[in-house]
Amino acid sequence: MKNKIDYKWIALSAANLGTFMANLDSTIVVIGLPTILQNLHASIVHGIWIITGYTLMLTILLVLLGRLADLYGRVRLFNLGFVIFTIGSLLCALSQNGDQLIIFRFFQGGGAALLMANSAAIIADAFPKEQLGMGLGTNVMAVNMGNIAGYILGGVMITYFGWRSIFLINIPIGIFGTVWSYLLLKEIRVKPVAQKFDYAGSILYCIGLAIILLALTIGDPLSGRNVTILATGVAFFVGVIFVELRQKYPTIDLTLFKIRSFATANFAAFLNAIAFACGPFLRSLYLQLILGYSALKAGLLLIPMEIIIFLIGPISGRLSDRYGSRVLSSVGLALNASALIWFSTLNQKSTYGAVLISLLLFGFGMALFYPPNASTIMGSVPPEKHGVANGIRMTLNQTGNVISVPFSLLLMTLVMPYNELSKIVGSTQLVSSNEIPIFLRAINHACLILGIITLFAIIPALMVGTRATSKPSIQKD
Repeated sequence: MKNKIDYKWIALSAANLGTFMANLDSTIVVIGLPTILQNLHASIVHGIWIITGYTLMLTILLVLLGRLADLYGRVRLFNLGFVIFTIGSLLCALSQNGDQLIIFRFFQGGGAALLMANSAAIIADAFPKEQLGMGLGTNVMAVNMGNIAGYILGGVMITYFGWRSIFLINIPIGIFGTVWSYLLLKEIRVKPVAQKFDYAGSILYCIGLAIILLALTIGDPLSGRNVTILATGVAFFVGVIFVELRQKYPTIDLTLFKIRSFATANFAAFLNAIAFACGPFLRSLYLQLILGYSALKAGLLLIPMEIIIFLIGPISGRLSDRYGSRVLSSVGLALNASALIWFSTLNQKSTYGAVLISLLLFGFGMALFYPPNASTIMGSVPPEKHGVANGIRMTLNQTGNVISVPFSLLLMTLVMPYNELSKIVGSTQLVSSNEIPIFLRAINHACLILGIITLFAIIPALMVGTRATSKPSIQKD
């Protein structure tokens, strides 16, 4: 028993380090994006892809890697993730133009996908079910430690050492993580026998999701070209559904969505991710281009939200173990919606205090929503499905994250022409006085619509089971 308890914490530490690294590079680039675009003479399209290309790889690969982990072992793939992420970070630092940086961010994102696809599953395997919320809540702390470090280091490193340093800093951490996980992690789950990998479903899924996300992230999303690309991606996804329903061992186990808690909790998380993930991007634009703060100052001022999530997340996870996730998740979503609606009222004369109110609401909201929601999803499926369940969970979250920034820009283009918006976002200069009113209206409009979307997410959150750790049951319609 002692060894089992000891390994629980070893698994948690390794999984949290991988989660920390993956999230560090989700935020560290956001603060310095205007500087990176200026130094590389890159466009807003490059900027969108530097942010979302990394997340795109996470999104496309998570379900596939989750299924591979169920079949061949989580630890081996997790170790490989550290290696690929570290090499990708070095390549990003050596980039000479925007195109190269995008390509290397894809590679780096592949390593992050290996880490994220297996971290929660490794925790779920190592922790007893009655402590799963606490374990996943601690994992949320790693998410926010990565985000906090990204905000701080993004500003500090770019200000004093140049933008390339934000990628070089990953290398020593990655080397340590590779050695740590290789020496101490072990497979504790019996691999399934005689199950085959679903190549047809995996290929169709990856192509379809990539095409859909491309349509939302290249140029004007309302153009005829992008609408055609989107329709093509949807057609591939229809094909995925038909193929997976006929597979004996599918990559995307659609039968999991017959579990009410699994389906509703995932849907709520997806809607919340669409509205939440663009927050740092929009707040960074407001602080730097409207209020005139430096990248360093803007990064530091965004940290209070992450600190709250860091402190409250584990407590929220423990409360969900005891009382279930329905109320906690719903209150969290209400606070997130309030934060967005409040931010939609800011103007040129607003102070940082007004921004802080939004950050505090977001912090408490995400701390109350994410750990109980994750615990509900992972606790609703049998242990042998943890890998694919976590892959689906993370894919829906990351899909929302990828869509979030371009979707927020789409909402802004309903107020401000795309070309004018592109010129402003790709600049490190303050918005001119004659452009401020329309640019602010564009930001406010996007935040208001995103806030309404978050309010709708409360509906599925209220439909989950009363207990996060209730015994999985498939409810048939």
